[in-house]
Amino acid sequence: MKLLLDESVPKRLAAAFPASFTLCTVQEMGWSGTGNGLLLSLAAGEGFDALITVDRGIEHQQNLEALPIPVIVMLAARNRLTELQPLVPAAVDLLSRDLQRHFYRVPG
Repeated sequence: MKLLLDESVPKRLAAAFPASFTLCTVQEMGWSGTGNGLLLSLAAGEGFDALITVDRGIEHQQNLEALPIPVIVMLAARNRLTELQPLVPAAVDLLSRDLQRHFYRVPG
């Protein structure tokens, strides 16, 4: 599974995911500063299966009907690596399901 880490997610979080996942960051893709709508379209065009973000407002900024890939919102108190790492197993479990083009929350 190919995942894109949003620029607000610490890039070191990628190491917490199993080796069976391919993770890239927005920065690695050269998409820093790209708005969420265009970012999601670019990600879908590059074959990403989902976007991982901590941006709680993304659900209110994007039209669910036009969502090109699933979005996983990790709900930690802060976007620090130490607070996000414990959420990875729940995110991996969620990603093992047949996801639709929706917003999914991983509570902290």
